[in-house]
Amino acid sequence: MAAEHEQEHVRVAVIGSGFGGLGAAVRLRRAGETDFVVLERRDSVGGTWYDNTYPGCACDIPSHLYSFSFAPNAEWPRSFSPQPDIREYLERVADTFGLRQHIRLGTEVQQMSWDAEELCWRVETSAGPLTADVVVSATGPLSEPKLPDIPGLDGFGGKVFHSATWDHSYDLRGKRVAVIGTGASAIQIIPAVQPVVGELTVFQRTPAWVLPRRDRRITGLEKKLHARWPLTQKLRRLSLWGVRELETYVFANRPNLLPLVEKVSTLHMRRAVKDPQLRRKLTPDYRVGCKRTLLSDDYYPALARPNTRVIDSGLAEIRGNTLVSADGREAEVDAIVFCSGFHVSDMPVAQLVKGVDGRTMAQSWAEDGMNALRGTTTTGFPNFLFVIGPNTGLGTSSMILIIEAQLNYLVDYLHKLDTLGGGAGGRVALDVRPVAQHRYNARLRERIEGSVWETGCTSWYLDAQGRPVAVWPGTTGEFRKVTREVWLEEYEVLRAAAGPGRAAPRLAGSVSRGAATAAFHTAEDAR
Repeated sequence: MAAEHEQEHVRVAVIGSGFGGLGAAVRLRRAGETDFVVLERRDSVGGTWYDNTYPGCACDIPSHLYSFSFAPNAEWPRSFSPQPDIREYLERVADTFGLRQHIRLGTEVQQMSWDAEELCWRVETSAGPLTADVVVSATGPLSEPKLPDIPGLDGFGGKVFHSATWDHSYDLRGKRVAVIGTGASAIQIIPAVQPVVGELTVFQRTPAWVLPRRDRRITGLEKKLHARWPLTQKLRRLSLWGVRELETYVFANRPNLLPLVEKVSTLHMRRAVKDPQLRRKLTPDYRVGCKRTLLSDDYYPALARPNTRVIDSGLAEIRGNTLVSADGREAEVDAIVFCSGFHVSDMPVAQLVKGVDGRTMAQSWAEDGMNALRGTTTTGFPNFLFVIGPNTGLGTSSMILIIEAQLNYLVDYLHKLDTLGGGAGGRVALDVRPVAQHRYNARLRERIEGSVWETGCTSWYLDAQGRPVAVWPGTTGEFRKVTREVWLEEYEVLRAAAGPGRAAPRLAGSVSRGAATAAFHTAEDAR
C-alpha cells in the first residue's frame, strides 16, 4: 500500500511547452535523459504562440532564423511567418522528437519549494505533487498579460480584451474600437482590424520607431531547393543571423550610426503618412533602440486612413463608454483592445518559487531587481534554471538563439551533477555563489550603462525602478560564449546521501543530432 502512495519523482521538471520548454525536452532526450516531464497549464503545446491568436499575429524575426537549428523547416510559407504556422511547427517538433510521452497538459504549477534535506524541488501542481532534482523554468517573458489599472474600467459597458486573450466570438465589423498601446502587438492588430471596423481610435502614449518589414511569400522553388539541398537553408539561416548580429552590434556598440536607422524609419513613415500633424504625432523623441524597434509595412498606411484617429496621449480614465486621455481628449467606443504588454521585468513565476531560506525568488529580487548568473541560475535556488531568464532579451535578433545557448548550459549542468554525484545515487545540487552572481551582473550593468537602453525612455527592458533587468547588451554569439559551459568555481556544491528508492542520476545513451534531424525531415516529407 505504501508504494501506491509514494510521491512521483523525476530527474528534471520543465515548466512550459513553448520554444523554451520543447527545446529543453529535445535536448534532454538527445543527451540520453528520459526521466523528465514537461508541465503545461494549457491544453496544447505552443506557449505564447498558442495563447496569441489576435488578427495579424506573426513573428517579426525571419522564419528561417526563428526556428530550431536542429529542426529546420523547409516549408515556411512566408519570410515572416504567421502565428498558425509557428504553432504548427511546434506541434510537429513535439511529435517528431517523441516528446508527447513527457508532456502533461492541463497541469499548472502552483508552487515550488526547495527541500534542503533531500536536495530536491517539491512541486505542487493542479494535477498533484511531484519532486524533481532539477527544475527548468521555460515559462517565457510573454506568458502573463499585463492590464493597466484604469479608473472606470469596471464600469465600461462594451467589450474588453487583451491582445493575448482575443475573443474571436466578438464581431468587430462596424464597431467603434479603441486600441490601447502602439507596441509589437498593436502594429499588427491595427492594420488587420482597420479595414473592418467603423471607427478606430489609437491611444498612443509613446510613438515607436518603425522600419520596413518587407514580408513576402516564400516561393515553391525556394521550398524545393531547401528540401532537396539542406545546405541552402543553412546558408540562408547563416546570412540572416549575420545581418541580425550586425544590427545588434550597431545598437549596442555604435550609437553614432543610429541616426541613419532613424532616417530610414522617418522616410518609411513619410511615404505613407502625408498629413504633417499626424507625422508629428508619430515621430519619436527618443533614440532608436531605446524601446524595441518594430517592423511593419502596413501600420503607417492604416493610421492614415479616414476611419482612424490617433490620440497621442495615454488612456487616463473611462466614463461609461467614453475613454478619456491624459490630456482630456475623449472617444466613444464599443470595444477596447489592450496592447499593454506582459509581465516581463516582474516575472510571475518568481512568486511561486521558494528557495533555501524559505523566501520566494520575487522577495530575493526585491532589493536589487531581477538578476541571475548568466541569465540562467540564481543564488539561493539550487538546481533551478531559466530558459530566457533575466538579461537575456533581444531587440533585433531571434530568441531561439538565446534559448539554444541556455540549453547547452543546461546539458552541461546535468553532466556536472553526474560527475559530482559519482553515479552511485548520491544526490548533488549546485547553488550559485552570491559573489559570482554579483560580479557577473555588475559587469553586465556596467556595459549597459550609457547605452541606448538607458537614454531616458520607458520600455520592457527596464523594471519599475528603471533598472535594465531584461535586455542582453550584446550579440547572440557573445551570449553563446558566456553560456558554453558551467564553471564550478561559480557554484557551491551541496551533497546528500542517497535515500531509499532514489535512482542514480544518469545522462547516457544519447540520441544523435543527425538522427533527430533526419527524423524531423522524414516527418516533413510525410506531410
